[in-house]
Amino acid sequence: MQVPTEAVLARVFLGEADRTPAGQPLYEAVVLKAREMGLAGATVLRGPMGFGRNSHLHTAKILRLSVDLPMIVEIVDAEPKVRALLDAIEPMMGSGLVTLERVQVIRYGAPAAR
Repeated sequence: MQVPTEAVLARVFLGEADRTPAGQPLYEAVVLKAREMGLAGATVLRGPMGFGRNSHLHTAKILRLSVDLPMIVEIVDAEPKVRALLDAIEPMMGSGLVTLERVQVIRYGAPAAR
């Protein structure tokens, strides 16, 4: 699979406890949908601390154990493919933040054979 040099990066900011209407973890549903739609890849990052629109603090500190830590799904591919994915996941989304930015792909895939 090839990723164009000029691509876009979508970041989907969620909470670990966010679920689809069917009850599946939302971050998992986003990754599986990206895979189903043939995007180049997706990565889920779990944050140790954060807050969102309601300013409720989510943290992994021992004294304040949270079961709803911040999650970020990052996806890089051609803009039309990423926008199609964002349209497909919109019905699953409750709360959350989605950002999109232009990126330059320097490398994608295995190293060249010697």
